[in-house]
Amino acid sequence: MELNEVRIAFSTAGVIFMDVILALVLFGMALSLKLSDFTRILKAPKAPLTGLAVQFFILPASNCFFCWVFKVDPFLALGMQLVASCPSGSFSNVLTFMARGNVALSVSMTGASSLIATVATPLNFAFYSWLNPYTRTHLHHIQIDPLHVLLLVAFVLALPLVAGMLVGQRWPGLAQKIDKPLRVGSLGIFIVFIVGAFANNLDIFFKYFQYFVWLVLAQNALSLALGYFVASRMKLPEADRRAITIEVAIQNASLALVILFTFYPEAGAMTLVAAFWGVWHMVSGTLLAQWWARRKLPAAEAAELAAQEV
Repeated sequence: MELNEVRIAFSTAGVIFMDVILALVLFGMALSLKLSDFTRILKAPKAPLTGLAVQFFILPASNCFFCWVFKVDPFLALGMQLVASCPSGSFSNVLTFMARGNVALSVSMTGASSLIATVATPLNFAFYSWLNPYTRTHLHHIQIDPLHVLLLVAFVLALPLVAGMLVGQRWPGLAQKIDKPLRVGSLGIFIVFIVGAFANNLDIFFKYFQYFVWLVLAQNALSLALGYFVASRMKLPEADRRAITIEVAIQNASLALVILFTFYPEAGAMTLVAAFWGVWHMVSGTLLAQWWARRKLPAAEAAELAAQEV
């Protein structure tokens, strides 16, 4: 088996379309963001900083250690490292709401992680891929350029986030009208586009399925466990633990796919990992959110969260 020879068929026009749609998804999410969502981190930093530390330090390092110890195929390991280096996805906010978690914390973390990822994602990917001796020698195959990755992440994450916040503050009425249609519509188009693209590569997906599925399942389980364990050790309230767990485990796999299709179209094995991760974390996240939804928060926590939403 030569996973470095796996190729995914995708056009240049398709890559540009993915970039624009992902930017629209982030723009739509940012319409409802406020400056207070970021200043909240400064006023009560313990919970969001705990989550962000797991997101950008503990998770990428754990993923590197996992791939190193189990001698994961270098190209699959590179795909896992890229996804683990990405920020949380906007779907995490919906899941946190379903799970009776702290939605305000979730929104703050999503916004902050999207901005931090502009620098952290390319640096974490480059550093931990170099640190793992099994992936280090293969970095030249994907011609990594952290600066170019940084610019792309800034285009599809940071700029839409800032622009969405500005529009939301300047024209709140317009933002309220287009908020949900834009977010749902752009995300729907993105999902349909990805499904269509991979429909043309199903033979490759199923041919190598047995090599990467267990890796994604194991690493997603590790992400969930890390989020909840660290939040518990920090003695955070249950609602915060749920929000952090979901934020850490719901990676922006769409960003990983955009990076791969833009810079590393020949890295088919990495793409298979990112694609399956993008599907599975939504399944596992939804199941966990539904399980938590049936377990009420302590009365004091529930009352405090209700007061925040007023």
